[in-house]
Amino acid sequence: MAESAGKRRMAKTPHYKAATEVPKDCVEPSPPPTSRRLGPWLTCMDGKKCSVWMFLPLVLTVFTSAGLWIVYFIAVEDNKIFPLNVKERKPGPLKPPYISIAGDAPPASCVFSQVMNMAAFLALVVAVLRFIQLKPKVLNPWLNVSGLVALCLASFGMTLLGNFQLSNDEEIHNVGTSLTFGFGTLACWIQSALTLKTNLKNEGRKAGIPRVILSAAITLCVVLYFILMGQKFHIHASRIQWGMVMCFLCYFGTFAVEFRHYRFEIICSEYQENFLSFSESLSEASEYQTDQV
Repeated sequence: MAESAGKRRMAKTPHYKAATEVPKDCVEPSPPPTSRRLGPWLTCMDGKKCSVWMFLPLVLTVFTSAGLWIVYFIAVEDNKIFPLNVKERKPGPLKPPYISIAGDAPPASCVFSQVMNMAAFLALVVAVLRFIQLKPKVLNPWLNVSGLVALCLASFGMTLLGNFQLSNDEEIHNVGTSLTFGFGTLACWIQSALTLKTNLKNEGRKAGIPRVILSAAITLCVVLYFILMGQKFHIHASRIQWGMVMCFLCYFGTFAVEFRHYRFEIICSEYQENFLSFSESLSEASEYQTDQV
């Protein structure tokens, strides 16, 4: 009777995400072949178990890079821009090979919008998971929150510059560019500091030093880009811009180093109309179903 009464006063609860660390000395029974292929862990090259979430930042890096270069080659084939390897600009209708100009006219603009929307979504997911991953590890949460906000604003900027082409709405497009490059650079430095400070799995230096180098390269590219733009050296400025974007994408790919140690779950539980005591809540929590993301 008590069990049926407890079930009657239960309804649905909100969902939340949790990050679980891979135990070092965890010995699990060998799953069947189908479960081994579809399970949340896989065996890396070093023989250790790795989470499949490590592929998320790698997918962001690889597919966004490939998509942007497809946009570039479409624009070159359509005679919208001149190639990056040209020595000097020749007189004619061709424009400098900036990314925004390459994705300004259809059909390249259609691909550019789709690539930037997908990149913004994946970057936002990586930002949220990174925040959840570091939340129990940092003593002062303001730095972790700042990194999340910076990455979210950079993701929002990606959607603006992808959906508002330069020739259609230059002001909004430039706002998106400023958000992406400005807050993106800030987020890189914040994440580099968090990497060295938290030192997850004693890999702080392994992941932190490359991130500091990439952050410095991105900052240098931003400075050189605006200097060359001011001097009307559009060929060199466009090359710097492409290099800067590739450094950004490589930076996102480095999150695979820490993501391979964690799994992220959504916990779905039932909502209780009448409040229970803490001990009763813990006893009933064991009956709740946990779904892998």
